[in-house]
Amino acid sequence: MNFPPFLVCLFGGVMLSGFCSRGRAADLDDARPLFIKGQYAECIHACEAAIAEREPSEEWRLLLAKSMMALGRYTNAYTVISTNLERFPWSVRLRLLGREVYLQNGQVNEAAGLLAEINTLAGYRMWAYQDTANLVAVGRAALLLGMDPRRVLEQFFDVAKKRDPSNREPYLAAGDLALAKNDYELASKSFSQGLKKFADDPDFHFGLARSYAPSDRLQMLASLDATLTRNTNHVDSYLLLVDHLVDGEDYHEAEENLKKVFAVNPNHPKAWAHRAVLAHLRNDAAGETKSRENALRYWDTNPEVDHLIGRKLSQKYRFAEGAACQRRALEFDPKFLPAKIQLSQDLLRLGQEEEGWRLAEEVHNADAYDVTAFNLSALQENLAKFAVLTNADFLVRMSTNEAAIYGDRVLELLQRAKNTLCAKYGLELTHPTIVEIFPEPKDFGVRTFGMPGNPGYLGVCFGSVITANSPASQTGHTANWQAVLWHEFCHVVTLQLTKNKMPRWLSEGISVHEELQQNPTWGQVMTPRYREMVLGKEFTPLSELSAAFLAPKSETHLQFAYYESALAVEFLVSKFGLDALKAILHDLGEGAEINVAIANHTAPIDEVEKQFSKFARDRAENLAPGLEFSKPERNTDDDSADSKNYYVLTRYARKLIRDRKWAEAKVPLQKLLTLYPGNTSSDSAYPLLAQAHRHLNETNEERVVLHQLASRAADEADAYGRLMELEAAAGNWPSVRTNAQRYLAVNPLTPTPYRQLAQASEALGDRDEAIRACRTLLRLDPPDPAGAHYQLARLLHQTGDPGARRHLLQALEEAPRFREAHRLLLQLNAESPSPAPAPPAPSTSPPPVPPASKPDKLEAEPGRARQPEPQRP
Repeated sequence: MNFPPFLVCLFGGVMLSGFCSRGRAADLDDARPLFIKGQYAECIHACEAAIAEREPSEEWRLLLAKSMMALGRYTNAYTVISTNLERFPWSVRLRLLGREVYLQNGQVNEAAGLLAEINTLAGYRMWAYQDTANLVAVGRAALLLGMDPRRVLEQFFDVAKKRDPSNREPYLAAGDLALAKNDYELASKSFSQGLKKFADDPDFHFGLARSYAPSDRLQMLASLDATLTRNTNHVDSYLLLVDHLVDGEDYHEAEENLKKVFAVNPNHPKAWAHRAVLAHLRNDAAGETKSRENALRYWDTNPEVDHLIGRKLSQKYRFAEGAACQRRALEFDPKFLPAKIQLSQDLLRLGQEEEGWRLAEEVHNADAYDVTAFNLSALQENLAKFAVLTNADFLVRMSTNEAAIYGDRVLELLQRAKNTLCAKYGLELTHPTIVEIFPEPKDFGVRTFGMPGNPGYLGVCFGSVITANSPASQTGHTANWQAVLWHEFCHVVTLQLTKNKMPRWLSEGISVHEELQQNPTWGQVMTPRYREMVLGKEFTPLSELSAAFLAPKSETHLQFAYYESALAVEFLVSKFGLDALKAILHDLGEGAEINVAIANHTAPIDEVEKQFSKFARDRAENLAPGLEFSKPERNTDDDSADSKNYYVLTRYARKLIRDRKWAEAKVPLQKLLTLYPGNTSSDSAYPLLAQAHRHLNETNEERVVLHQLASRAADEADAYGRLMELEAAAGNWPSVRTNAQRYLAVNPLTPTPYRQLAQASEALGDRDEAIRACRTLLRLDPPDPAGAHYQLARLLHQTGDPGARRHLLQALEEAPRFREAHRLLLQLNAESPSPAPAPPAPSTSPPPVPPASKPDKLEAEPGRARQPEPQRP
């Protein structure tokens, strides 16, 4: 397509003054707010009255058509546009709005013709469109024609802002552009900038809500509330709220909000598309078909309808159904990029990678500014550098260096999870599970969500594809990567059993529950904060529990949602048995609604809710019954070890630790551990008591406390490291090996646990594990490479592996005066069979000169600085 020379027209030649409306400004100033506030019927009345009085301005016709569109009066809006195009032959604004009106009436070719007319008009009359309103209209048309978005932003919308800072349209256009390209950060900035000038304009609050939607649901809801306060008929706000409610599985409230939309616009295609989604989720095929037909009533090839249906189904993890919807949308319009990029992500989440990556590249080539497509294109380049580990059941992608270090442990863990969980739940997997582990959080975010960011997620499962952050990406509080992968593979089992038709709370609850079944230190347990939430007003009914994951007030509230979900699963299994849970999953896979499935195999849902509430309250009330959990006043001076209050004892102990009163601190800390031995939360007494013992040189007591902590916590790397040190000094090799394995489940990318594991395994006669640990240790640039090479050489020599000589020579290269290495090398030379001497060849050369005598001690090689080497026993 030949684009108009916008830039030359815009900046070349003399700038002419903007078009001045001949309409009655006062009347227009009264009418425009009616539309902005959602008083569409009143706005139509005002416009019709003005037009009847022969008001000549196109503004009245534009406002009239927009108001009719807002009320779903599409054919009336079509009449307004079509009867005024000849009246305003130079109007790009009327043609731009007309394109939208024609499309909503199914006049696709006519709509394309209007866009072509704008192209022509802007090509030779750009001098006439220099006012703010027309600059914005031409800029929006330029985007539809394929002009570079950045140029449009800078050379149309930004210029329009400078021309008339009091006009809202350039700010809205800039924000809409950013949203269309999935650039939510830029969109937020644009709408926030507009709100500084138009604080009461609902459209800016709504734009801000849309920019928050992918990352901050609480802020989104606050902005939606601000929008609907200012325009109670703001249909797009209700639709965004419906979108959110569907995500939270509050389908009843979603339907109630759709009714509010239909009260304003009974023909809105997106509202009918959402109703089709709700029908699909209810397994109501007839209702889904009818709603989709209503959505396509006026424009029967509207690609946005199937795109929206598919996007929502994919957000419910129904990727196969979602992908089918996107393919239907692309049949309507093969160039509809939102459907193409969504299909790309659906296919990637289904493991259909070849087509998924190809579609992402097509979108990126067609629209270089689309953030999701750009991110996926960059991610594909990074993934191509990953190592691939496979067996019959898994395909694991990891960074090359991490794969060499702990990739085999990943495969072993996943295989154990598959064997355990598939047998337990009766699932036979028919194709390998894809697992991708990312050292860069941004890559994990792009692969998982299409965008970098979304901190807080350790892993995500889509059904047959798992994505996870590697231990290298963790900052601050670490996590047990083995527990994460076990949790995510459990999702593989339950999602495939239910065909991805299960509520979020049940899916997460089973995965956390199975963590605890595999290892009591994994998963989540009751804490003082959770106790407070269960017994207070923050306990969530099962019917609302999935929504708790969407917009949590804090990280604690999100973690509590996981805990409560696991508690609910524990209740169901303990009360009704594992077979009942498996039967519920089966029914969900057949399309049953969750409450019906639960009632069919347990008890009426109201009774289940009551029993679960009692189960949770009993668990909370029985937490450390010897302690009191009422929160005392702050800044009290009467704290003492005589108290039985958990918070008082904790506060008092911490004060003593800060004051370095180690002996006195032991008293409240020991009391806390006696009365509440299961506390491994951030307020746990274990690390503090171990610290006190260490400062008092009470090594045996410190070891006992650390053992108690290590046996209860899954991610206390500092405790595991200290225990390895203490137990190695005592020669307690089984304990060293146990804590080395614990440490590696948290951080497999540091040399210390491998060094300890190698020593412990050799001492315990497990030569294969010792060799494995040594090999890995050498990949991690250990502080004593000579010792690691020597130990590996010694172990390989015991197995007859010829690689022993190479590692021995590497040890000597690092430490040439390493006496034990020399002794082993002499032994290897003595054990090597000597080749038969060849007969001397005739020679006329003089006899060789006898070598000079060698010094008694070994010398370093010349020209290479050496660090002092340790003398090996």
